[in-house]
Amino acid sequence: MGSTFGVSPFNMLRDFQTANPDRYALLKSFARENRNNQTDAEKCLWQQLRSGALGVKFKRQHIIYDFIADFVCLEKMLIIEVDGAYHFTNAQMESDAYRTEELEQFGFRVLRFTNEEVIFNTEKVINKIKNTI
Repeated sequence: MGSTFGVSPFNMLRDFQTANPDRYALLKSFARENRNNQTDAEKCLWQQLRSGALGVKFKRQHIIYDFIADFVCLEKMLIIEVDGAYHFTNAQMESDAYRTEELEQFGFRVLRFTNEEVIFNTEKVINKIKNTI
């Protein structure tokens, strides 16, 4: 995704406040459903991120362009994704790679962790996030 008429992708993103207007209502519904049906790993990580211990604010299930990020720190342009087993199918890995590439073009950095990493190595996950911030 390159510049359109001299406008950077991030400025275009900000113009529609991180959501593509023609898809926003549907994405908002999906985001709400995701917030209400978090995985155990997402719950675990959210408890760490929402505490403020990292010194920055995170949002969960936040719409960015045509995607819903599991967690995002807009101030640091950091997205955190927590991936379950289905993310390791060939089709989903291709989709995730495309999604990451698109989000990186908006200036975001994307960190991915497995459910198992979050649940069983929470401290290591938090340290990686701290080091990225």
